Amino acid sequence: MKKFNTTAVCIPSKHYMVDLSERVKEIKRLVDDGKYFTINRARQYGKTTTIKALTEYLKPDYDVLSLDFQKISAASFRTEEKFVQAFCRQILVRGKSLPIPGTLKAELQEYISRKENKAVLDELFFSLTEWCEGSEKPVVLIIDEVDTATNNQVFLDFLAQLRADYLEREDDPEKKAFQSVILAGVTDVKHIRSKIRPEDEHKENSPWNIAADFTIDMSLSENGIKGMLDEYEVDHHTGMDTAVMAKSIRDYTNGYPFLVSRICQLLDEEVSKTMSLSEAWTESGIDEAVKLLLAENNTLFQTLTKNLNNYPYLKASIRGILMEGTRLTWNPDQEDIVQMQMYGLIRNDHNTVRIANRIFETRLYNLFLSDEELKSNVFSREGELAKNQFITEGRLNMRLILEKFIKTYTEICGPLVERFKEKDGREQFLLYLKPIINGTGNYYIEAQTRDQTRTDVIVDYLGKQYIIELKIWRGERYNAEGEKQISEYLDYWNLNTGYMLSFNFNKNKEQGVKRVEIGDKVLFEGTV
Repeated sequence: MKKFNTTAVCIPSKHYMVDLSERVKEIKRLVDDGKYFTINRARQYGKTTTIKALTEYLKPDYDVLSLDFQKISAASFRTEEKFVQAFCRQILVRGKSLPIPGTLKAELQEYISRKENKAVLDELFFSLTEWCEGSEKPVVLIIDEVDTATNNQVFLDFLAQLRADYLEREDDPEKKAFQSVILAGVTDVKHIRSKIRPEDEHKENSPWNIAADFTIDMSLSENGIKGMLDEYEVDHHTGMDTAVMAKSIRDYTNGYPFLVSRICQLLDEEVSKTMSLSEAWTESGIDEAVKLLLAENNTLFQTLTKNLNNYPYLKASIRGILMEGTRLTWNPDQEDIVQMQMYGLIRNDHNTVRIANRIFETRLYNLFLSDEELKSNVFSREGELAKNQFITEGRLNMRLILEKFIKTYTEICGPLVERFKEKDGREQFLLYLKPIINGTGNYYIEAQTRDQTRTDVIVDYLGKQYIIELKIWRGERYNAEGEKQISEYLDYWNLNTGYMLSFNFNKNKEQGVKRVEIGDKVLFEGTV
């Protein structure tokens, strides 16, 4: 029986995976056009799996030499001669299934064993060019894990040789070179800075400026996820609605391949231990899987935190986006933004910086809130102390939560003052709420409604959703609009009851929670 896989390459005969045939067809068109390019995506974004599928897809039309720079040690990048020897060894090992001419094999072996006047890059490329000229099929070079090499001068010189051959081929149709060169890694090799060059030779970009832009979407589509779940359903007969499940998984992950596979893996291997398989493969089961995922300290989350800590200004900006609803304009010339996109943390959403997916958002909310909890935040402590009174027969008493939060806020902070910032209310409510649902429920902030005037918090608790709108009071008219908005949002979730929490500066306000009926909806409106 197949399994879901989140380590190393996915193999169709062993693992449930999304069909990549359309993606590799798109990539093949670049190869057919003779393009050199980089597949640069974040960690665990399916690059190696795509390369393996692409290699098989290209074989009928091309001789594909697929190498992995992880196999070349750091010591082999220290000098040009050592790199040539290591590269030749890679060709001889990884190219065993290719029709490499015997003369080329002999030359490569001689470069490896040569003791004096060791071979350099121009000798190696002379031999490779002869292979390309004599081959019956065009030769495609694929190199995975190029990040291993990007801080080495030798690698830049290697790129320069590829660039020179590419330009000669473009100038002279009779000139033969690699049909296509594909580099894969996290780093966008096209824009690496040549910081390792001596100052007098400093250049802004790498020699890989000949490369075509790679704009193919590598995320997993809703239809693709459904196809994978359909295959699983044929094997396991859970009775799941694969279309509904695929949409829910896509909503959480935005198609990030590792996160998609990990949720499915947790449903199959962990959630099914506490309930039947048919119960696990429901939206309630997904909530349980997401809860387990968010509690993990996996390598993807470790990388996310590490990269964010390397960019403190952007970290502060992202905190503002999440906690305050501020907008950060997308700027491709801003180095922090470019780096964080490269690492998969953020995306460009209509020229605005957004966190890449809901899982990352919630992980970051937890991180920022934990920073406050470590300071012995009083709202977190009060929420923890009072949490048992808010749960009745497996349901949250959200009205009571609002009432107790308002009472706690008034006792601790007193009346609202003009220096109050919207983020203060949001952050303090989330700090109060988090220990109440922690370990049993999940929460996230709806990105489409998060701004400096409104935030919708969605809580999933034992299969039931609770929608809470947080906002600053701006008058009766504005409040009526807010009631209409949350009513429409409840329709989207097929819910009849919603909650509002307003921070009101009016001295004559009526503090507390009241019940309001709007059509067939019931709203509990809390006022601080």
